[in-house]
Amino acid sequence: MTYKMIVLDLDDTLLRDDHSISDRTKEALMKAQENGVKVVLASGRPTFGMKPIAAELSLEKFESFILSFNGGKIINCHSNDDMFSSTLPIEAAQKLYELSVREGVNIHTYIRDEIIVEVDNPYTTRESEITKLPIKLVDKFTDSVTEPVVKVLMVGDPERLKEVEAKLQVELEEEFSVMRSKPYFLEFTEKGVTKGTSLAQLIKSCGIKREEVIAIGDSYNDQAMIEFAGLGVAMGNAPDDIKEIADYVTDTNMNDGVAKVVEKFVLDKILIN
Repeated sequence: MTYKMIVLDLDDTLLRDDHSISDRTKEALMKAQENGVKVVLASGRPTFGMKPIAAELSLEKFESFILSFNGGKIINCHSNDDMFSSTLPIEAAQKLYELSVREGVNIHTYIRDEIIVEVDNPYTTRESEITKLPIKLVDKFTDSVTEPVVKVLMVGDPERLKEVEAKLQVELEEEFSVMRSKPYFLEFTEKGVTKGTSLAQLIKSCGIKREEVIAIGDSYNDQAMIEFAGLGVAMGNAPDDIKEIADYVTDTNMNDGVAKVVEKFVLDKILIN
């Protein structure tokens, strides 16, 4: 199979623990793009937090794409246009706030380029460190969400959040897509919106078949795109249940796992041909 698109989660997949891209991985991805392969970034991060990585990999030059907010937005890096945008209505964000109070966990969302949160907590601080977005502490979350938002996160202790996830996936199955991106982040997007569904839209617009796509990730919000892609790859640092649904398991994010996939399934075949 000749692969025409490589779709990459960011944190704990493309990026090392210090949020950098290794030289080997960057070189492999640049060679792939020079040979016509699209490299797409797919993350739970807001768009703002993905653009520096897109710039580092020259996605604008190679006319590629960003899937941000767990697929809530598709951005054309060349034109900077939104190809797709999904939002949650104000009422949905308010409902999630009430549920977060009931479950005893914190909640935050994004309005423009700020993280909106009512209670200072280490998990929202961690999100700010990852995305480089400033935190805006507000007196009342529901009074501050005055426009639709792309996604909402409940954040808290991983063991408690696992319990909340199990409960709310059942309770809210008709209203939201509910998934954890990290053990301490439980994410809510519009029903039916995942990295997998947005990837399906993207490849249709590009004239690429799903069999021609490699998708690489490490966590539960990557499951849909791993299952959708022709070659779904789990990182060596992924949980066992994500590895089980993958077609292939590569090395860890600290040991050039992405580079090894690109070299094996893309670059080696280019050299042979």
